[in-house]
Amino acid sequence: MIAAASAAPVAHSGPAPTGPAARPSDLRFWAAFLVTTRPYLMPVSGAAGLVGLAIAPPESLAAGALAFAALFLSYGLGQALTDVFQTDTDARSAPYRPLVRGLVARRDVFVVSLAGLLACGVALALANPWNLLLALLAVLGLLAYSPLKRRFWAGPPCNSAVVALLPAMGLLCGEPSPVRALENPLLLPAMASAFFSYAVFVLLGYLKDVEADRPTGYVTLPVRFGRRATVLVSLVHAFVAIASSSLLVARGGAADASLVLLVLWATGAAGLLASHALAWNVRRDADASPAITASVVSFVALHLAEAALLLPALERLVLPVLAFVVVALLARPCREQV
Repeated sequence: MIAAASAAPVAHSGPAPTGPAARPSDLRFWAAFLVTTRPYLMPVSGAAGLVGLAIAPPESLAAGALAFAALFLSYGLGQALTDVFQTDTDARSAPYRPLVRGLVARRDVFVVSLAGLLACGVALALANPWNLLLALLAVLGLLAYSPLKRRFWAGPPCNSAVVALLPAMGLLCGEPSPVRALENPLLLPAMASAFFSYAVFVLLGYLKDVEADRPTGYVTLPVRFGRRATVLVSLVHAFVAIASSSLLVARGGAADASLVLLVLWATGAAGLLASHALAWNVRRDADASPAITASVVSFVALHLAEAALLLPALERLVLPVLAFVVVALLARPCREQV
């Protein structure tokens, strides 16, 4: 499946192009590519990776800033990469997207996003060469996701595993030994927290695409078992995520933790649960957006709080990143899509 996904993108039916696709030498390509990356979701990878940087801070501020930038941007580049292989369902659920409209070519988006992910991997490898291995695993996971999404049991764990690698990559930026990194008692709960909390976003995110996934052969959990069954499965993941996050903070949190950060952590955890109350009565794809948006903001809040509780110096990043995700979500081009 990975080999099939990593081949050059093939055409899918969708709206006819309005004109020649813009090439990377054209500024219009980059404007369309930015929309494809969904900037409002970049704080997802930034917050998850920041937890690893908090566990083992890089040697210098410059190294930490470079690592955070690479982790932050990686989500958007990954979104663009996976979009190349999902234009069939996107043509129904998200016809505004540049790939579906033919504003950019699949091959160009594939090459540019893959090159960008490689650059992020190299940036992280400057801190620790072992990050190249994890970056490769993450890219393989992204390439495998689209075919695996066609099976209800495979898509969410594949996607969540990619995000769970981010805290490990962040940790390796400050810990040169992979053996000591694996032995760190904070690594497993950090990865589990990222895995299960992101699975909430994936599962609730499927609620907005049921009417598009069903006719295009994506047998996701809500397509196979219905929306409410999906919400219940997601809720289980939310409880495991909160338990993992609690263990992480209990093991590594600063003894004199800021009350503001504790409230932020509790708000993120509560929001993760509350998103399921919003999702429970969703009957149409168009009604799923509030629940999904709540899960995204809660994910970011939870992991920013984790990072700052582990390393209080990171508290200065909390407000800017939270403000970015909220403003960017409000400015997204399609309200029904997250």
